[in-house]
Amino acid sequence: MLGDNIRLLRSVRGISQVELGEKLNVSKQSISNWENGNIQPSIEMLMKIADFFSVSTDFLLGLDLSLIHISEPTRH
Repeated sequence: MLGDNIRLLRSVRGISQVELGEKLNVSKQSISNWENGNIQPSIEMLMKIADFFSVSTDFLLGLDLSLIHISEPTRH
């Protein structure tokens, strides 16, 4: 859920894993690992991610669906 939400928010913002990594001062590999569920960000990093995307940590963790109107771009 967390990885899917990070990927979704990144996609909606139109930024790459590299760009998000630069904004958060982590590697592209860290972003990829989070999105693929291989590792979890620290609590401090979770807060930075939430702040960057202007969402709650509950939303990132899948506990708050109040932003459900955000959807992935249509794939053709």
